[in-house]
Amino acid sequence: MSLLDHPEAQALLADAEIFPGDVRGCRDHITRFLKRYLPLFYRQEQRGHAAAFVRGLLSGLQRKSVEPIAAQAGIPRKNLEFFVGCGIWDDEKVMAELRRHVCEELAEDQGVIVIDPSGFPKKGTHSCGVARQWCGRLGKQENCQIGVFLAYTSSNGHAPLDRRLYLPKDWLDDPQRRQECHVPADLTYRKTWEIALDLLRRSGPDLPHKWVVGDDEFGRASEFRAALRDDHQWYVLDVPCNTTVRDLDARRPPRKKGRKGRKRAVPFVRVDTWARKLPADRWTRLTIRAGDKGPLEVEAVLGRVCTKLKRRIGPEERLLVMRTLGPQPDWTYAMSHASADEPLAEVVRARSSRHQIEEVLEESKGEVGLAHYEVRSWVGWHHHITLALLALWFLILERGRMGGKNPGGDGVADAGDLHRAAPQAPPDGAGNRRRGASCLAA
Repeated sequence: MSLLDHPEAQALLADAEIFPGDVRGCRDHITRFLKRYLPLFYRQEQRGHAAAFVRGLLSGLQRKSVEPIAAQAGIPRKNLEFFVGCGIWDDEKVMAELRRHVCEELAEDQGVIVIDPSGFPKKGTHSCGVARQWCGRLGKQENCQIGVFLAYTSSNGHAPLDRRLYLPKDWLDDPQRRQECHVPADLTYRKTWEIALDLLRRSGPDLPHKWVVGDDEFGRASEFRAALRDDHQWYVLDVPCNTTVRDLDARRPPRKKGRKGRKRAVPFVRVDTWARKLPADRWTRLTIRAGDKGPLEVEAVLGRVCTKLKRRIGPEERLLVMRTLGPQPDWTYAMSHASADEPLAEVVRARSSRHQIEEVLEESKGEVGLAHYEVRSWVGWHHHITLALLALWFLILERGRMGGKNPGGDGVADAGDLHRAAPQAPPDGAGNRRRGASCLAA
């Protein structure tokens, strides 16, 4: 039996099969989709450039940067470069409209907002925010830029929500670099968790959700967890295995023989030590989601704990521990602000939603050129990322329209209709150019 005759291969081929009716009218769909967003661009030529650039990001181009998109659309490269790199249009208004659109399509009370940083490897030292720092994409310290992203997930699907570039402190303390990359004059240093909090406070209130989840870069920051509690946000945030906690349900150790006074306090221990000493009957087996090789199952437990901070003891939280099944299980630790009567299965469901933003970012980098930008400025980075997330949102909607079928590795199914450019913009690109600023190529 050949590989293609294998039942699993046949199932994959059946899932990938797309019929003419599935993709009929793709060009009309992108036109209708863009009608919602194009009025947010101030000038007619900007609207033409925005439409052409989004169509280019959705096309089959291998490199989805300004030059190949301009060539495909028949637009002078400099005009499109000015529009993306330093055009006078408000990317925050575009993102706000995208969030309203996501709310209309996906919102539900049990929704989850996911936070995640993402690294963009870069060469050189001139791109805004570039530094030698941890790059999750490469799994090591490397020269890169870091973006903080929000995504939304519910039973109706998932979508991008927001983004902001992280600037290291030495960047903000360097007036010359700030000026060269057009960093806003009022921008001050913000840690990644502070950026995430800013994004949540502007994106979260208008979007129904129950949970905020994120990796241990955010969970290890006790200040971030405290801010979420102050904002009445329920969270499930990963923490490192060396986080120290006190079990609030454990018995206090007895007094030493012959001693009087208060009983000794329950000692603080690492979360991995605490978890490995639990009896077998404390663990509950749960199915997280369907997987390629069958349902993905874990064993999980919740405990009432408080963490040990530098000069004080933290408030009561719930510690979630999850381990995969098998001879060498993977262990995950997370702190939660869920109420004491919140079911274990619901907390596990929220924590397991975190992989959604990883899918969002991987889709963005692979299918709509999220990492293909060739700009150096603060404005250019946010312009490109905004248009890429807009293209991704269209792709997600089209996938839902076609019943969840994967539209392909480089764009929507039968993307030929999407290769056609918007009406050509006037040759003068000055209308898109920030006064006194030149576009900065990477």
